[in-house]
Amino acid sequence: MSFLAKKWAERKANPTPKWRRLEHQILAVVAFFSISAGLWENFRQLWLETNDFAAPEVSNILSLGMFIGVAGIMITGKFVRMAQIKNLVTVTLMARLLNFLALYCLNFAGNRLMIDLCIIIDVATAYIIITSMYPLLTTVMKSNTAYSRRRLVEYLFRDVGIAIGGVLIGHQLGQWFFDYNGCLLVAAAFLAIAIILMYRMEVEITARPPKQQLSIVRLVMNSKVQRVYAVYNFLSSVSFMAAVGLKMLVFTNMFDFSASAATNCLLVVGLIADLIGILALKFFTPKNDYVTMTLKFGIRLIAFVIAAITNNPFICFIAFIWALLSSTAYENISDGYYINAIDNRHQLKYSTFRHVVSYLGEAVGMFICGRMYDFGLAAMLGLSAAILVVQMGVAYYLIFIRQRDGANDFRRVPNAKHKLLDIFKFK
Repeated sequence: MSFLAKKWAERKANPTPKWRRLEHQILAVVAFFSISAGLWENFRQLWLETNDFAAPEVSNILSLGMFIGVAGIMITGKFVRMAQIKNLVTVTLMARLLNFLALYCLNFAGNRLMIDLCIIIDVATAYIIITSMYPLLTTVMKSNTAYSRRRLVEYLFRDVGIAIGGVLIGHQLGQWFFDYNGCLLVAAAFLAIAIILMYRMEVEITARPPKQQLSIVRLVMNSKVQRVYAVYNFLSSVSFMAAVGLKMLVFTNMFDFSASAATNCLLVVGLIADLIGILALKFFTPKNDYVTMTLKFGIRLIAFVIAAITNNPFICFIAFIWALLSSTAYENISDGYYINAIDNRHQLKYSTFRHVVSYLGEAVGMFICGRMYDFGLAAMLGLSAAILVVQMGVAYYLIFIRQRDGANDFRRVPNAKHKLLDIFKFK
């Protein structure tokens, strides 16, 4: 008891800073939203399949939802200011919750038009929420590690959602049987918790927007680094989604996994990927950024090429798994530099632009994945490898021009952040 009393006295004497509490609250919202998204999106493709959607049709509706989601992001980015970011996220979370309930009622109803509309809303609201979370976090703090922390929280708790789905799917609790639709209702419950946490949060916007609003397109176009990064971001999304966009259908239809076994496999892979991302961030980031990018994408490229040439099911399985395992590693190098170089006052618009580019790539990749699905996994991986070759070339060139212009590693060069910010000054 004396130990607990001492700890309580120390906590009162040294209270947690307000910015740290706000960061924890924002990450808690990210966590509950990610649980909900992981639980539902893991089964969404199979839910559509049970409602008589073929694999190419699943690809079509998801890619269409992504394109429309991008349009929604552009509209909100145009008219929403940083001071309104909390309200935007809260309202979007509520709209997503209502859409979940609508999808629950539409299961086996045979109304394909309404299902299409709800899936589009589902994808669009997820994109808007994810797009808005890091700008919200930058009102509290901004650093390469903060960006990686937010991403790792998202990835980790998506895996928690997948784990919950793996435990629940196919089981019965009292009179309640947990099929895909039952898991959708559980996802709605976690989403409701995220809404409550977001509603109770008190965020103060300290960085006021400039009197003359600057076009984010002009900001990007006046920086060669940012222009090349936009191309890299697009190609990265295309190559990844072209390979793994329909992963649940690949596991259940090509590898003959049950829904439960596929979920458990993806859970284990996701947890290992999170661990790789954490260890890479803490201990295994090479000093040479070229080596870092080669580790992230070079091994994936080799695995994809071998799988495409051999068309061996086991090799295809290994290549597919490795793509998922390497997805979260070294994001502080591949993305963190360029995001944190932007002033807080422009973070919302820049985050909108960056996510628009990324999501356009995902939509294109998902569409490609659906077109290649009937040709087999080897064909999917082979086409992804071809795109990956171009992506790696752009990634190496991006590192070259960043280092040539004096944008060195923040971890090792004093005041390097200010040098990088100078790159984005207008001409």
